Amino acid sequence: MALNNGRAYSAGHYSIELDHTHAGWVKSVEGGDAVGEVVSEKMGADKLIRKHLATLKYNEISFKFGSGMGQKVWEWIKNSWHANDVKNVRQDGAMIMYNYQLEEMSRLTWHHGIITEFGLPAFDAKAKDSCDFTCKFQPEYTRQTIKKGSKLGNIPNGSAQQKKWLTSNFRLRIDGLDDACKHTLKVDALTIKQKTTENAIGEHRDYQREPTSVEIPNLVVTIPEAYIEPFVKWHEDFVIKGNNDQGQEKTGSLELLTNDLKNVLLRIDFHQLGVFKCARDKGEALSDNLLNWKVEMYCEDLKLDNFKETYGNK
Repeated sequence: MALNNGRAYSAGHYSIELDHTHAGWVKSVEGGDAVGEVVSEKMGADKLIRKHLATLKYNEISFKFGSGMGQKVWEWIKNSWHANDVKNVRQDGAMIMYNYQLEEMSRLTWHHGIITEFGLPAFDAKAKDSCDFTCKFQPEYTRQTIKKGSKLGNIPNGSAQQKKWLTSNFRLRIDGLDDACKHTLKVDALTIKQKTTENAIGEHRDYQREPTSVEIPNLVVTIPEAYIEPFVKWHEDFVIKGNNDQGQEKTGSLELLTNDLKNVLLRIDFHQLGVFKCARDKGEALSDNLLNWKVEMYCEDLKLDNFKETYGNK
């Protein structure tokens, strides 16, 4: 921990900056370190193993955030696996640490970051947890700066103005199954992953990165037995009878709602959903617990939407 006049630095706040503009508050951040790869040579006559540095690598940067995030970050996430131009996928920025007086203490600046993972929390009708998201991205290179900077001025989307988003405030919709979806108890956490590849650039030590394939997670939901019949019929037709061509796949959406359940904060659209498992949870005789079913569906594509309506940014 760095020291200044005998006092240790204490982190009070972390923010993310995109294109030199404040883009929101983050709850935690880690990674982005420059690491040299150590190579060991064959042992010589002196019986010592000689070592030296070879390639230079930069670790992924991961951060966690909630309702205090601005539209620029959401648009970066949204474009990461749907942009036609790779320029819209790469993003320059910085993670900034402030003390409790909102004076800048250090910053981690990165170049050409490509998102490699985005995670949504589990949505549970009985939970009262805050809705936090996780994001990881791979920079081409980073630079650390540790010095006391100026005090932060007026901040758009200030954290004090943000309302808590709850994981219990959600709505699931699937074509032809909306009535059953109204009684959904839980939607398992979703994590989208994107692989990248390295391209060496001449004599430079840094590597240019390109996005490759995207891994879309399965949609897993929990439904009470009293409302499971439409899903059971779809499973019987799709899996057992084999009527599972593209025409039998479905579309759907998962919406994060305001506390009064009237407005949509964030929407995730699912495309080409196909059910592959529909199973009853373990039941116990003479138990007062209601029986639930777990339904698992594959998904070919997933899109995030509704940012402008959510944040009021024009």
